[in-house]
Amino acid sequence: MLFDSHCHIDAPEFDGDRPAVLRAAKQAGISHIAVPAYLASRWSSLLALCAASTQQPDWPQLLPALGMHPVYLLQHQDADLPLLAELLKSPAVIAVGEIGLDKFLPELSEPVHWARQVALFEAQLVLAREHSLPVIIHSRRCHADIVHALKRVRHASGGIVHAFSGSVEEAQQYRRLGMHLGLGGPLTWPQAVRLHRVARELPLDAFVLETDAPDLVPYAHSGQHGDGRPRLVGERVRNSPAFLPSVLTQFAALRDESEAALAAQFFRNTVTALHLQARIAMT
Repeated sequence: MLFDSHCHIDAPEFDGDRPAVLRAAKQAGISHIAVPAYLASRWSSLLALCAASTQQPDWPQLLPALGMHPVYLLQHQDADLPLLAELLKSPAVIAVGEIGLDKFLPELSEPVHWARQVALFEAQLVLAREHSLPVIIHSRRCHADIVHALKRVRHASGGIVHAFSGSVEEAQQYRRLGMHLGLGGPLTWPQAVRLHRVARELPLDAFVLETDAPDLVPYAHSGQHGDGRPRLVGERVRNSPAFLPSVLTQFAALRDESEAALAAQFFRNTVTALHLQARIAMT
């Protein structure tokens, strides 16, 4: 069994064939998928999709996280935060996410937008603390800022730093704060030397696997879409949760470990990171 700790299966890119994508994921050995939100306008449909998965034995179980993604900062409304606070009372919600900070996009680094990013991130960390929920964090070029916010708010429920791309030293900082590190498609690319070092040097209990589908396609699948169609010249490839085994294969090669042993380890890590011990049997 594999647990995809980060997949936007509710995204519009999957609207045309979502059931088929989920069936393919289940056939590929994916038993559970954490589905983080990014916009308040999509929260209700995300929750409905995850609830529907309990009635679909040929789908992985879909587990919802709710939050406001920093990249969509200009679309977030003042009323979204109290609505989030109310929805987090539902036992169905497993985490606050996808939340975080982003300095990759220049417009989000402008002083007025940066101040709002930080305020919104810290407000969501406070909600996570109040509800004793883990967080799923987006971080681009913001490692020190994320660490500072986690310490400032005294977040103590852990979670996942999704699509981790930093150094060994940065990874160790996150681990000291109780965070797990999400590794996905970028790990599989030959040029990802720094990420390969992180995967080799940190203890195995630091990591969870993810796809971030429809984004961050693994190297082995970079020439085809999740439904098997070949990529046309200049066309963006759609990632799929069914591609998660490619990440596991790369990890096993880097660590010289069996895929079966690593699959079991990373499944346990994800259950631990997202506080799912009462819901999911550890294997």
